[in-house]
Amino acid sequence: MKDFFPAQYSTLSSAALNKHIASFYNLQDFSCRLLIRNVSDTYILENGAQKFIFKVYRDAHRKLKEIEEEVKLLNILKNEGHSVSYPIKDNAGNYIQQFNAIEGVRNGILLSYAEGKVVQDLDSDELQNLGIAIAKMHQTTSNISLNNRQEFNFNTTLLEPLATLKIHLTSMPEEYSYLEEIAAKVINKFNDFDTENFSIGICHYDFFPKNFHINQTGKITFFDFDFAGEGYLVNDLMTFLNHFFFHRLNNLITAEQATKDFDLFLAAYQTVKNLTNDELEAIPYLGITFHIFFLKFFYDNYDDWSNTFLTPRYVKHRVDLIKKWVVMYCNF
Repeated sequence: MKDFFPAQYSTLSSAALNKHIASFYNLQDFSCRLLIRNVSDTYILENGAQKFIFKVYRDAHRKLKEIEEEVKLLNILKNEGHSVSYPIKDNAGNYIQQFNAIEGVRNGILLSYAEGKVVQDLDSDELQNLGIAIAKMHQTTSNISLNNRQEFNFNTTLLEPLATLKIHLTSMPEEYSYLEEIAAKVINKFNDFDTENFSIGICHYDFFPKNFHINQTGKITFFDFDFAGEGYLVNDLMTFLNHFFFHRLNNLITAEQATKDFDLFLAAYQTVKNLTNDELEAIPYLGITFHIFFLKFFYDNYDDWSNTFLTPRYVKHRVDLIKKWVVMYCNF
């Protein structure tokens, strides 16, 4: 008989992790505390002079082979000179640690710390630097091929989510009907675009300010590549547009300033990597796929962490966000 009752999502002890990391990485006299328990679990290690991040994945979200590909991507980006939080080998030369948790094996990696802080209101220099940094990264990721990672296409961001949501939204027929209609409009809209000339590569797919730090010298360091997968590279520009979308909804920026700032960011991007007119026009419509994709993601992970907020009221709120996005940015 087992000595414990099985669980599906445990939280690894910070103290036990600290001992493990001290032994496996020779990092002595560091404190270790949990920063985030969410999509994955993020711990910070500090000793006053140095910081590191230790990330522990949920097996239900990321399998070992997927994590190996994320490590591969981060190492390529680091070796190509991009400023990213990168994985660190242990004393035996391994990147991935395995822990026999209550729910089964969980995998973790030690990462360099992204120096600086989150900046929600970026000035003109920061916007230009960000545009250039992402464009340079795209020059690299357009030539990278990863296995065992998700792809961002209409099947994965619209059709499969709709199939999942249909089961869950039986009590919200109006909301589901709207999602079906708007998804069909997006797919039809892309028939007008010359997608053969769209740049394709590995997208970060979550370029909000919360996922990069800016230090005192203006250096930008990117992190949290958990959703990295293949798709149109303008998906990354779309995710940054979402930053301004939410800023506008929260009355933190005017519509005029948001447009000016995003245009400045796009102009800086294009000093490094050209965008076709169709790619630029497609950005708002990809925003719809982004919101529908994550609504499915919330339901897929309902048991582990999303049940605290995934209520009918919240779902209606998310659908309302899509409607507001369409009014702000789209022209069907």
